[in-house]
Order: sequence, then structure tokens, then C-alpha cells
Amino acid sequence: MSQKTPFQDPPEASPKPYKKSFVATLMGAAAPSFKEDNYFVSLLKSSEKKALQELKDKLLASFDGAPSSSDASMWGIPLLGGDDRADVILLKFLRARDFRVGDALNMLLKCLAWRKKFGADNILEEDLGFKELEGVIAYMQGYDREGHPVCFNAYGVFRDKDMYERIFGDEEKLKKFLRWRVQVLERGIKLLHFKPGGINSLIQVTDLKDMPKRELRVASNQILSLFQDNYPEMVARKIFINVPWYFSMLYSMFSPFLTQRTKSKFVISKEGNAAETLYKFIRPEDIPVQYGGLSRPSDLQNGPPKPASEFTVKGGEKVNIQIEGIEAGATITWDIVVGGWDLEYSAEFVPNAEGSYTIAVEKPRKIGATEEAIHNSFTSRESGKMVLSVDNSASRKKKVAAYRYVVRKCNTTS
Repeated sequence: MSQKTPFQDPPEASPKPYKKSFVATLMGAAAPSFKEDNYFVSLLKSSEKKALQELKDKLLASFDGAPSSSDASMWGIPLLGGDDRADVILLKFLRARDFRVGDALNMLLKCLAWRKKFGADNILEEDLGFKELEGVIAYMQGYDREGHPVCFNAYGVFRDKDMYERIFGDEEKLKKFLRWRVQVLERGIKLLHFKPGGINSLIQVTDLKDMPKRELRVASNQILSLFQDNYPEMVARKIFINVPWYFSMLYSMFSPFLTQRTKSKFVISKEGNAAETLYKFIRPEDIPVQYGGLSRPSDLQNGPPKPASEFTVKGGEKVNIQIEGIEAGATITWDIVVGGWDLEYSAEFVPNAEGSYTIAVEKPRKIGATEEAIHNSFTSRESGKMVLSVDNSASRKKKVAAYRYVVRKCNTTS
């Protein structure tokens, strides 16, 4: 067994390979080096510039040369206004149709008609009555390492028959749910820059754990079709976590509704590897605690999250995190997590003064694989240091981990 302090070994760029399978094959389809599409017109190929201008000309002709600001606009951006924000949107439609101008125009006109009929421009103002689903089923939370807003999706709660009936019991309920799901997406799109060189797409993380595949087939297909038809190139990467063995069947069911371009953005993570996968793309303070991160719902009320320090724990290794300089009377509060724990954790306070006893703040205990981040605090009576220990000596697996802390000094009055 070896011991070390963190930061000597950076996280690996990719998980260790395992037996090649359908899921493993898909896993190689998208890599962390993915780069967002170029939206600088000056950098487009000559054929792409020509297609963009042709699309503008045909779109103008579709409105008899005099489009109203509402009929030919999306997300408050006039599509024929001549600015680079409009170019970003038009290029999304062109890329979704491989720069076939006629197909892109048809898609664009159908989308404009759908947005008007659906009332998409005003949907953020609606109260659709799904408070119980907020922060559970689909929700925007934080950003990835490159600044893309992240949308988390989890449908496992629909294994509960009462919940399923309450949300999808009849066609009207399904329509209302789809409307709510569009509302969540529109919230994310509101965070985009729509400018060359800016952030122009989202990251989607979908948790497939306990997802009732058969029951949600109709709803899932409608969501996929709706998003692909009306929100082209809005997702930079789709990360699937807790992927079960039957994913090959699920994928074959969804596949006809996805373009090859969409499928090329997939990242697949088998069950138990959520933290290892998500840490490559998203900082731990922006990852929900149920996925091996440090973010709790209550944290979102306190402004931007406090950044965490990341480290790795090798197999057969014990890591000691030493937080020094704690004064007498100060209170230290910390969060710590190891992806897929299954190791021993402890915390102790070591006073500076000779002869003082070390205090076992948290006695050594085994942390289960599914346990969430630990949050604790301690007020010292004397100066010293806090030592947080994670002991992975019983495992051969390397694990991602993160921690953060804040020390508040004692306020004394004379």
C-alpha cells in the first residue's frame, strides 16, 4: 500500500478499456477533444458560404421579400437581419441537412411554423404545473469545462406506476409533458451566445438507470423527433450514463430517429462509471451528488458553486489531504467525494501543540459504492490541521475524486 497527497497524478483522459461490445464500440464514437462547429463566415468553405447566401435569398423569397420580425425570427433574433447571430442559426439548419439548401429551407420553414403554432417564444412564461419534476426529470444545471450549459435528464422515477399514470396517463397529459420538456430546453437555449466564437450549443446528460424503456417508448420517440426537427445542432455532446445491458435494443429503437451527425456526438458510460465519465467533461462542483459530484439542490440558491480540487486515487493507495493553518476557534466545512467510493474514509484534526491529542472527527468507515458526497464541519479549540483520508488499498481500480473546503475564523470581540 502506498500513500500520497493529491495532485501528483492528473485524471486519465479516458477510462481503462474493457471487453469490446456494442456499447464499447459506441463509446469510441465521441472523444473529449470534440470541438464546436465554426460559425465565422470568413472561415467557411466557398461552397458553404454560397449555401448560406442562397438560404438567405430563398428564405427572403418565401416571405415575398418582406418578412415580419415575428414570422422570420427565432429566440428574438431576426433571421434576415444581416447580423452574425442570424448566421449562427442558419448555419445550424444547413449543417443539419449537410448544406443541402432546399432541405435546410424546408426544415427552417417548418420549424418557424411549428414555433408559431406551439407558442415556443412565450413558453418560458407559462406555469405548466410540473413542480415535482423540476430538478428530477430534466433540468439545466451548471456548465461543462468549455462553458456549455448542461441539461441533465433522468426518467427512472417513471418506474412508479402512479407517477407514470399521473404524467402520461392519456394523450392530453403526454402533450402537456412534451410542452414542459420543450420549456426546459428553451431555458437552456436562453443561455447560449448565438455568436461566432461563442457558446452555441448545450451538453445533454441522460441517466438510463431504471428507465422503463417500454412504457416511455412513445414519449421518448416524440421528444427525439420534436427536438431533432426544431432544434438542429443545439447539442454539442450527448452523454449517456448508467447504461444497462439492454441498451443495444434501446439504441436500435431510437436510431431511426437520429441523424448520423447526432449519433457521432454520443458518449456512452456503463453502470458504475458515471463519475469517471462526467469528470472528463464537467467539473465536480457542477455535477449532482447522485452522479459522484458535489452539487446539491440547496447549493444552487447560494450563487456560483465554490470550485473543487480534483485528484485521483490509484488502486492499492491511500491518499491523505492535509488542510493546514486552521486557527483556534475556527470552523472548517468540507465536501469530499470519490467516484464509485467502495473504500475507507476518515477525518481527523491534528493540533499543532506538542502533547495535544489527535481528534477523530470521523472514524474510519467503509463508504458504499452508491453513497453521495460527504459534507461535514468541525470547530477547533486549538490551532492545527485537518486530515481527510481515503484508503483504496483493497481495490485495484483507479478512481476520480474531488474535495473543497472553507475555513471561517472565530469572530472575537474585546
